[in-house]
Amino acid sequence: MARQNYTFTSESVSEGHPDKVCDRISDAILDAFLAEEPEARVACETFATTNRVVIGGEVGLSDQAKLAEYMGRIDDITRACIKDIGYEQDKFHWKTCEITNLLHEQSAHIAQGVDAAADKDEGAGDQGIMFGYACNETDALMPAPIQYSHAILRRLAEVRKDGTEPTLGPDAKSQISVVYQDGKPVGVSSIVLSTQHLDENMTSEDVRAVVAPYITETLPEGWITADTAWHVNPTGKFVIGGPDGDAGLTGRKIIVDTYGGAAPHGGGAFSGKDPTKVDRSAAYVARYLAKNVVASGMATRCTLQLSYAIGVAAPLSIYVDTHGTGQVPDAEIEKAIDSIMDLTPRGIRTALSLNKPIYERTAAYGHFGRQPAADGGFSWERTDLVEALKKAV
Repeated sequence: MARQNYTFTSESVSEGHPDKVCDRISDAILDAFLAEEPEARVACETFATTNRVVIGGEVGLSDQAKLAEYMGRIDDITRACIKDIGYEQDKFHWKTCEITNLLHEQSAHIAQGVDAAADKDEGAGDQGIMFGYACNETDALMPAPIQYSHAILRRLAEVRKDGTEPTLGPDAKSQISVVYQDGKPVGVSSIVLSTQHLDENMTSEDVRAVVAPYITETLPEGWITADTAWHVNPTGKFVIGGPDGDAGLTGRKIIVDTYGGAAPHGGGAFSGKDPTKVDRSAAYVARYLAKNVVASGMATRCTLQLSYAIGVAAPLSIYVDTHGTGQVPDAEIEKAIDSIMDLTPRGIRTALSLNKPIYERTAAYGHFGRQPAADGGFSWERTDLVEALKKAV
């Protein structure tokens, strides 16, 4: 039987974290190509350090003239991302940082294979395993520790950007330890927040005075008590932030991007990859399916695994674990999922409308637990499969 009383911790990082700067640039480049051609192929990696951003990988458009044109836009896209995040430091500034674009055309042989498969069920681009997860701990059906770690940093970014708290900088990390009783989150035993600040004279106590009201308003009422331990900028000053303080790289925050360690991860990163890559699209559909299982009332927790082989369209396996909370046998849920959802790469992209420029917004504060948008963003957060699942079991 699963433990009912315990403490679980998750962390998040802000949009100004060096790795998240890189995720943002990679996904902004992806969106630019998808806006031109929904079937564009993009595998974009970004590296950032002091006064320098390096972008590499491969891209493909059917119109080679357009490809050359879009290659020329990479510099502007990159600077726009850095500007919006808020970096205007001496050694990392959106105007002056050096940008090296090493993106190149997709292999002609790969492109030929993609084009040939355009009207049929092309196989997965690589082997791999992908996980989705959902639970009833929050309204978003996400684990509470990661959901609230994200929410704290989103709130601090809002007040930084709107001018309410001009002393805060873009780079930040949060971490909360959530106390569970009888399997339900009931409080926070510790709060860790490290945030860049622009005033060199600020102490850790000064920073806490700025951020504590926003943290308190973000967490559920009663979760913070006199026993909650606070660690705000515990090492002292944090003035030098972002890629100037620590190098960044696309794809290094996969646990932050998903479930904060509360569920397994298949190992593949998301940012910079077009939706033909099952690392991204199958992880999204796995979340979609797990969320609908929980939303349907079939279980209060659901882990779902999919597996793929390169060149093979259909998944090799579908695995469901409801952790002893299921109202329906796990094997029956697996059969229902297989009957109502086309889990080929093309089937996933069609069902979730993934061939759209909707990815830049996913690069910070989690790919899951967000609100579905009218333009198709976060489509994998919909709960529109509930009735179909109920009928299929």
